[in-house]
Amino acid sequence: MKARLRINEDEVVELAEMFRLMSDPTRLKIILACLDEPASVGAMADRLEISASLVSHHLRLLRAARLLQADRRGRMVFYVVGDPHIRSMLTDMADHVAEEVEGEIEPG
Repeated sequence: MKARLRINEDEVVELAEMFRLMSDPTRLKIILACLDEPASVGAMADRLEISASLVSHHLRLLRAARLLQADRRGRMVFYVVGDPHIRSMLTDMADHVAEEVEGEIEPG
């Protein structure tokens, strides 16, 4: 896969906004909660121990940035990381921070 070396100014701004949104720990937890399977607002609120209204606020921002997609099932709405690029990037980054660093000396 060839990396895009050049993107236009509008795309730089959009990319920076996506990273800004993901830099908030609560929003990142919401995105990660939707990585493996679709999740409802209530399920995320319970899992993250925050109010459903706060989850909804963050979801509006994340959907606007195309980081999450909504899937209505009857009266319920489920959110999921639907874009394979976002899914791959988050999975790779989560794997990166979880792996042990070879040759690094533990403090102690």
